[in-house]
Amino acid sequence: MMSMLSQLTWLDAVALFFFALCWRGYGYVTDRNEGLGGRGLIQKTHQYRVLWAKELIKRSNRVPDTALIGYLVRSVSFYANTTIYIIAGVFALLGTMDRLINVTEGLPFSRDVSPGLLEIKVLLILTVFVIAYFKFTWSLRQFSLLSIMVGGAPEAGKDEESHVQDYTQKLAKISTLAGDEFNRGLRAYYFGIASVTWTIHPGLLMAFSAMIVLVLAQRDFNSAAVRALSD
Repeated sequence: MMSMLSQLTWLDAVALFFFALCWRGYGYVTDRNEGLGGRGLIQKTHQYRVLWAKELIKRSNRVPDTALIGYLVRSVSFYANTTIYIIAGVFALLGTMDRLINVTEGLPFSRDVSPGLLEIKVLLILTVFVIAYFKFTWSLRQFSLLSIMVGGAPEAGKDEESHVQDYTQKLAKISTLAGDEFNRGLRAYYFGIASVTWTIHPGLLMAFSAMIVLVLAQRDFNSAAVRALSD
């Protein structure tokens, strides 16, 4: 492993560090509960999940709620299955390094790289999508827990008020945890696109990483969806 990393140029090392900083730094800022004063899409969505849980507790018929959860599960399953195919494709790519070098050499801004360095770059792509897969599958498990909790939810007026309130908060919390993992999986997809550009030039990796942070920040904190939820 150390021999592979020794093939990194200083520019590649800086680009890799900047990529990791953008990905982890953005996640740290947005995933915190207070996320820029609680103004983010994640924090606003949690407030509506609490409202959903409160309305669910009031209803004796929870069929619409289970249908909504089923829709969410299908969405996450689609991405989890798609990620498996991407991972398989990247694995296959590792066995065709010579052909990949020939392809990248003909692209604008490309540089001459050794097969070992190119292999590191492909492994970064693989790592990003493996992380995305783990995020999606953990989201699926938590949505399964949510469906179980919906099945065992008390009904308002028939149970102790303290128990109902506590259960409502737990429902909202599990729903938010599942949704947050799904969001992290989608975020990995965005940065997975940036990781592909490293095979062309490290400068492109830094440029795309910064651009993705700007795009995500606009959508999470200043989009029409955030304003609609706030209003």
